[in-house]
Amino acid sequence: MAKGPVVVQGSAVASPYAHSTSPSPPRSSAVPTTDGDWQKGEKQGTKCNDPLFAILLYINVGAVAALAAVYGQEAFPGEDESTASNIDYVGYMLVVFICAGAAFATSAIMFSVMMRIPETMLKFSLIFVVILSGLIMIAGFLSGAIFSAIIGAVFFVLTLCYAKMAWRRIPFASANLVTAMTAVKSNLGVTLVAYFFVALAFGWSVVWTISIMGLWESETVCTEDDNGLESCTAPNYGVLFGMLLAYFFTHQVLQNSVHVTVAGVVGTWWFAPDEANSCCSTAIWDSLKRTFTTSFGSICFGSLLVAILSALRQLANAARADDEGGVLLCIAECILGCLESLLEYFNTWAFVYVGLYGYSYLEAGKNVFTLFKNRGWEAIIADDLIGNVLFLVTLIVGVLAGVVGIIYQEIDPDVFESAGGNPRLVAFFILMSVIGSSVNAVIVLFAEAPAEFQQHYPELSSNMREKWAEVYPNVVTY
Repeated sequence: MAKGPVVVQGSAVASPYAHSTSPSPPRSSAVPTTDGDWQKGEKQGTKCNDPLFAILLYINVGAVAALAAVYGQEAFPGEDESTASNIDYVGYMLVVFICAGAAFATSAIMFSVMMRIPETMLKFSLIFVVILSGLIMIAGFLSGAIFSAIIGAVFFVLTLCYAKMAWRRIPFASANLVTAMTAVKSNLGVTLVAYFFVALAFGWSVVWTISIMGLWESETVCTEDDNGLESCTAPNYGVLFGMLLAYFFTHQVLQNSVHVTVAGVVGTWWFAPDEANSCCSTAIWDSLKRTFTTSFGSICFGSLLVAILSALRQLANAARADDEGGVLLCIAECILGCLESLLEYFNTWAFVYVGLYGYSYLEAGKNVFTLFKNRGWEAIIADDLIGNVLFLVTLIVGVLAGVVGIIYQEIDPDVFESAGGNPRLVAFFILMSVIGSSVNAVIVLFAEAPAEFQQHYPELSSNMREKWAEVYPNVVTY
């Protein structure tokens, strides 16, 4: 049975990425490309946006490196000496390397799995979320914590309702994920970029760990009372905040650099396929160059805002662990966590526009949310089914890395005892963000430039449009 003609919103225009394309003949147009206060994104001129924040990042990295050079020896004394807190930091660093290596290898395997079976992973992750909430409820009842069990039961019911409502939206989420996977497969070298940033993140964690351990040892004074009980000086919360801010600032920049780079690559793949159809395509290098130059200040701007909230929340958590502040500190920590999540959500979409067109941070955020408002997509972008998959994958990576740690503990338990436990690692999350970044870029481009999508990838476009019509029949974008 023959299908009717395809009518796609807007007109296919000259690519904002290609260097030799000319405008394509206009297609049928249901809605103009400019509507209200929203205007279709355009590639910005070559200039460094928000340069002050890039300078702050350079100062931040330089300061921590200097601290590591000056105080690092405090954490690694000679063979006949010990640290002020009697912790063997050599063992600690060995544990970090072991678990990081396991997480690195496992991340690569799970990345390949997600590339091959996206729809299966979506369904399994949604079922997993329901099972996990049920296990939390059961654990509450078995432990006798009735209040926690009741709260767990409420969340279990809510999760069941969410799963029931979200199940019908899996087809479009799967079509979106397939498109994102195709873009990544066509430019597989972008995963090497992610590994590069993982290596930078790991290196930064090592330098930061050395600096804070050395600084901590130089500031810690431990004494024994008449009964032989040892007590050490309390941490300086001003110094702790500064170090936490430095840590989160740089890690946010590295993570968001992946996000912006991937968005730029997907944008080139969408508008100019000839420039983004190989493992090491020019799209990858051009996007990476923009990330490190014209867009770097914007990346640092958004990253610093999140880092401030993350550092404050961790500081509140540390103070609460020392029985300071009571209920008020707990409330403050909750508020900071909510603000952090909201700002990360804003950054998710703002950095897509930064990567696609090179807008400054604030202008990018304003433009992308105006786009979604114009399309009536405010609720749609909040439906994060793919986030469940990423959560499941990161959980699997964390568990398997922990298993490696347990195995090594059986081999050499003294190392783990001197290290004071199994350290928590965050670097491998950057690798998983490649998929999430590609998905978010596809959503933005599907809202803004469906005509170009239909022109260059008719099969993928038809699949997404059909699934969209099934899931959101009252919200038209084509």
